[in-house]
Amino acid sequence: MFFMTSEIPSIPFQPMPIGFPGFPMPASVPAGLRLELSRSKVIEGQEEEFERWMQMLNDRYDECVDSLAAERAVFEATFRSTEADGSIWIYHLSLVGEDGAGLDESVPVDADHAAFARRVKEPGWQELEPMFMLTPAHLRDAMSGWGRTGRSQD
Repeated sequence: MFFMTSEIPSIPFQPMPIGFPGFPMPASVPAGLRLELSRSKVIEGQEEEFERWMQMLNDRYDECVDSLAAERAVFEATFRSTEADGSIWIYHLSLVGEDGAGLDESVPVDADHAAFARRVKEPGWQELEPMFMLTPAHLRDAMSGWGRTGRSQD
């Protein structure tokens, strides 16, 4: 584990401007889907609140799953990274349909999720540019269908 020292410069946080349309998708991402890897810095002193946020999402997993259809979210995953300078970063990986909605704060779990985000992380996200996605054909077809409709294609 690294410990913060004065010799390691602070990692800058440079969120994308409001209205950033996202990067172009590589040919390996099915049409109509967006593959995104975003990162944001946890506000210093909010590390325990970040833990509570992630615990809330895990505890309310079924409610989170119920919100996926409106978002056209095929999957979402969140990671924590402690950098060499001691800062804590959130990484969020998602595959979503282009026509999906964002969080709907009229839905209780989405409202709580958004409230935690406002308290815990710096505003905005840095976006990493997607370069390649590899998926077996049967999963790719299922993901494309869900991304278009928010429904299983059975």
